[in-house]
Amino acid sequence: MELAYYSDFAVRLVNSEEPARGTDTLTSVDAVRVLFGNSAQAARRAGDSDVTRLRAVRARLRAVFEAAAEGDEVRAVDLLNALLMEYPVSPQVSGHEYRDEDGRPKWHMHIADHAANAGASYAATACMGLAVHLTEYGVDRLGICQAAPCRNAYLDTSTNRSRRYCSDRCATRANVAAYRARKRLESRAAEAPAGSDRTGLSADASHDSSAPAER
Repeated sequence: MELAYYSDFAVRLVNSEEPARGTDTLTSVDAVRVLFGNSAQAARRAGDSDVTRLRAVRARLRAVFEAAAEGDEVRAVDLLNALLMEYPVSPQVSGHEYRDEDGRPKWHMHIADHAANAGASYAATACMGLAVHLTEYGVDRLGICQAAPCRNAYLDTSTNRSRRYCSDRCATRANVAAYRARKRLESRAAEAPAGSDRTGLSADASHDSSAPAER
């Protein structure tokens, strides 16, 4: 497992809450275990305290994504570094999962799980993965979905750094909304009386009647 893979841990945690919609799926130990995905060993240690612990980390990771989306690279890095110091990792070389065509191990970096609890383990993994992604691809690759009211986090892997939405669904919704807004403006413009300005008043009516007449 490569370190870059772990960046998805950060995205999954941040997106377990949708503040604008008032939804939060991180409400139980089972929800914590779902976050871990295939990391069953760490998930089995999850307890009630990990729900609270991961919610706190979630808010701080969201702040990293928001700072990056706003173009404040230094703040994004400072916030992430603070998390890395609080939740350190223990990297190790691993090769047991992959073999090359000759049957030899394909050595790669792996994060060892020596954290005191499941929440700390997940936080360390998420923060390290995000740090690897940030340093390899750039801070501007961390984004917040621009399709209101969605505020999900995402990692931009597009070739031209053009991603603005967390999913195809949000991109479609935003495009439809923009199209409808343009059509409404076009319709209003077509219905406006000839010679009217943007306020709907005619050029004569908009003239200040209190001004002295020209001689």
